[in-house]
Amino acid sequence: MKMNLKDYIEEGLAARKSIDTEKIKYLAREMLSRFDKGGKLITFGNGGSAADAQHFVGELDGHFTIERKALPAIALSTNTSSLTAIGNDYSYAEVFSRPVSALATSKDIVVGISTSGNSQNVINALLEAKKKGAMTVALTGSTGGKLAGIVDVLLNAGSDFTPVIQEVHISMIHMICLEMDNLIEKD
Repeated sequence: MKMNLKDYIEEGLAARKSIDTEKIKYLAREMLSRFDKGGKLITFGNGGSAADAQHFVGELDGHFTIERKALPAIALSTNTSSLTAIGNDYSYAEVFSRPVSALATSKDIVVGISTSGNSQNVINALLEAKKKGAMTVALTGSTGGKLAGIVDVLLNAGSDFTPVIQEVHISMIHMICLEMDNLIEKD
C-alpha cells in the first residue's frame, strides 16, 4: 500500500482513536491481579512485533512512569538459542508454542502480537496457552485475523497498514503500562 505523509498521519490518528480503552483498563487490572497471585506475562511476536514484545517486558521489569517493584514478564523472542533450535529441530511454527508449553500456567497472561492476526507460530502458542489455562490476549490489525476467534481478549488496531498497526501496538502497550502505574499509585 502506497501512502503519502498526510494520509499516513490521518490513518495513524484514526487507528489510535479506535483503541478500546475499556479493554486496556481491564487488562491492566487483570495483569496486576495475576501478578499479585504469582502469575507473569509471557509475550512474543515476529519481526517488529518481537521488538514490541521485548519493549513491553522492558516497561514492566524496569519501570514506566513511576518507581515501583519490577513486574514479572518474559519475551520469548529474546532466546535465540531456543528459537533457532526449535525452528531447526521442529518447525518455525512451534518456536513460541514449545516455550509456552514449558512456562505458562493458569495464573499467567499470554500476549501474542501479530499485525495480520494470522501468524501461525503466534496462533499455535496462544492455543497452547489456552490448554494451560492461561488468559490469552492478541494485539492485531483491524480484523484480528484468525486470532480473533481464539483469544480471550482481542486488542485490534483500526488499520490494515502494517506500519500504523505497529505504532498503535506500542500505544496500546504504553496505555496498559500507564493504567497499571495509575492503579499502583492509588494503592
